[in-house]
Amino acid sequence: MLFQANHVDKRKSHVSWVWKDMPKRSIPEVAFRLRLLPNKISYHMAGAGHKSELEWVERVKSEGAVPLLEPDNCLNGWASPPGDKFMVRGPQYLSTRVKIPGGEYLLKPIGFDWIKSSTKIGEIMNNPNSRVRKVIEEEYPKGNKPFVWAFNLQVPSKENYSAVAYFAATDSIPEGSLMDQFLKGDDGFRNSRLKLIANIVKGPWIVRKAVGEQAICVIGRTLSCKYCLADNFFEVDVDIGSSMVASAIVHLAFGYITTLTVDLAFVIESQTQSELPERILGAVRFSELNPASAQAIEPSSAGTAASLQSSLSTRFWKSIGQGFTHILHPGAQESSSRSGSVHGNGTVDHEDSIKEDSIKDIKN
Repeated sequence: MLFQANHVDKRKSHVSWVWKDMPKRSIPEVAFRLRLLPNKISYHMAGAGHKSELEWVERVKSEGAVPLLEPDNCLNGWASPPGDKFMVRGPQYLSTRVKIPGGEYLLKPIGFDWIKSSTKIGEIMNNPNSRVRKVIEEEYPKGNKPFVWAFNLQVPSKENYSAVAYFAATDSIPEGSLMDQFLKGDDGFRNSRLKLIANIVKGPWIVRKAVGEQAICVIGRTLSCKYCLADNFFEVDVDIGSSMVASAIVHLAFGYITTLTVDLAFVIESQTQSELPERILGAVRFSELNPASAQAIEPSSAGTAASLQSSLSTRFWKSIGQGFTHILHPGAQESSSRSGSVHGNGTVDHEDSIKEDSIKDIKN
């Protein structure tokens, strides 16, 4: 009976959310969200007791190198930004190109790591010394573990920094849904669908100019991604250094990292009418990170092979870092403002319009 009561409460909450925001949303979108209700059966992130769930989530949130803080005040910390800060494809996007605010996440934000190592950091959840894996192993020594999503952004630098966002699935994933297809699909499918939305909330003009107001990139088309799927986790290792343009932008931004506030959202791109509107998997904000606060971790065997390449890449970008600013010179190609006119409840957007000549692999 406890499970049934929780299930009903969760559905009531979801229904209330749909109708509360009804004036902001189109009829097709409301219908889409209501269609999901029969499949949204909570399993409490592993089907364990409520107390145990709170304990492991609280540990993951609090034991990282940088603290969880409020979104409006997270100096050298991380937070969960509102989903409506991001614009995603609306229910009629294929015909109207109208985007809408992202709304609530599909996954629960549970943690953030700011780490560094002597080699490029990868397959974090496969490493038995990973702090998140250790927490889960300690809290759930026998099976029935929570399912965690990890997005590892490998920063091209001599110190091999990684910014890692962790999320947990709180609801069962409907069979045949886009999330289900993404988890079961091959790397080609994943590369064509996983999208990163980046907003520079606060930072110097030079970084805003390089990134744009809201940069959207289908990661696998631009960067080298390694996917790792296991019984209780899914990890994406994103090698930012694999793209000349992305590496140059991050190298530039890293010089101002102690003054930057950045929002990042992860989305599975909707490409057919039945998949619309898009939903945000999860999002994270980090603000004014101090490189000195990154936690040093022991390298795993998987990362050793990438060490030499990472070092060479770092020296290369140091040699051309200053030259990159020509992209930002007034005489160079301007960042596009051709799209973004307001229309209805969203924004008209063209996905090939940002920095087409200078940054061809980043989409808005």
